[in-house]
Amino acid sequence: MDHKQSPSISFFEKNLTYWVVLCMIIGVLIGRFAPAIPDFLAKFEYAKVSIPIAVLIWLMIYPMMMKVDFASVKDVGKNPKGLLVTWIVNWLIKPFTMFAIAAFFFYVVFKPWISPDLAKAYLAGAVLLGAAPCTAMVFVWSHLTRGNAAYTVVQVATNDLIILVAFTPIVAFLLGIGGITIPWETLLISVVLFVVVPLAGGILTRTAVIRARGIEYFQNVFIPKFNNITIAGLLLTLVLIFSFQGEVIISNPLHIGLIAVPLVIQTVLIFFLAYGVCYKLHCNHDIAAPAGMIGASNFFELSVAVAITLFGASSPVVLATIVGVLVEVPVMLALVGYANRTRGAFSVPRSTKADPNRDVA
Repeated sequence: MDHKQSPSISFFEKNLTYWVVLCMIIGVLIGRFAPAIPDFLAKFEYAKVSIPIAVLIWLMIYPMMMKVDFASVKDVGKNPKGLLVTWIVNWLIKPFTMFAIAAFFFYVVFKPWISPDLAKAYLAGAVLLGAAPCTAMVFVWSHLTRGNAAYTVVQVATNDLIILVAFTPIVAFLLGIGGITIPWETLLISVVLFVVVPLAGGILTRTAVIRARGIEYFQNVFIPKFNNITIAGLLLTLVLIFSFQGEVIISNPLHIGLIAVPLVIQTVLIFFLAYGVCYKLHCNHDIAAPAGMIGASNFFELSVAVAITLFGASSPVVLATIVGVLVEVPVMLALVGYANRTRGAFSVPRSTKADPNRDVA
């Protein structure tokens, strides 16, 4: 993958927080003044999955899966340190720090404002976010920090493969600790619907188009056609979700800000952890920055989808995952700025002895 596949952040992506707020307002107004609309859409459901929302989520996730070149996985043995940092931080640290930070704030710090039931629901939403590292927007963050595009592809591809086997047990374990019982089969169905199916579709489409028209056409012509579809799918999904969430939001407007606090702290913590470890391991900046970004940001599309499947579109669990969408872009842009300002530190010799294992871009 070259840099052409990771364009500068678009107008919609840069202002995603504002679009989320606008969608929240529109959705709440629909739920308040035109409740027949969400009531009608709620009838289209199968196995507790909202069919309209499932279709919109597929529109979001499918183009992202097409971007990932799984053939790059064969290169995992090259420059392994950045990959090891990504894997360890994303799967052995991040879900558990998210649980700990969220539980502390929801059960202790915010106890006067959040009921025990809502605290449990918000914790579940935070866990779903923490267990799903970013697989799409990280391409943008990597590009903005001049990250090694090929290496970022390997990081994303291997994370997508790990999601298939690690997401379900980690979520089930942490939600169990939080006192939330969920059926394993429902969680597995969620992963199949919103990871396996679009992943398989993305691989097949990518392979077919490249075979027929070539990699340049795929990257520069075919993929860009889906950019607006992805954004439209996200925004329409949010309008629908907020139309279901209207009563919860109107009753607890302060909670959106309260939910954001642990999510922001977690994002910053994970970025500095991965970025700092890469610095200590003498990784190049173009590997360290994406390693920090992929752990700090979340696969919020998957988190929202699984929350809806497990708890229903009107659940406060879904609200917690949506707040993740609300805060992600401004926080990540701030971290991109920090990574760019500190690039020079990675080029300064940090040891008089050369490190033969240092990652080379």
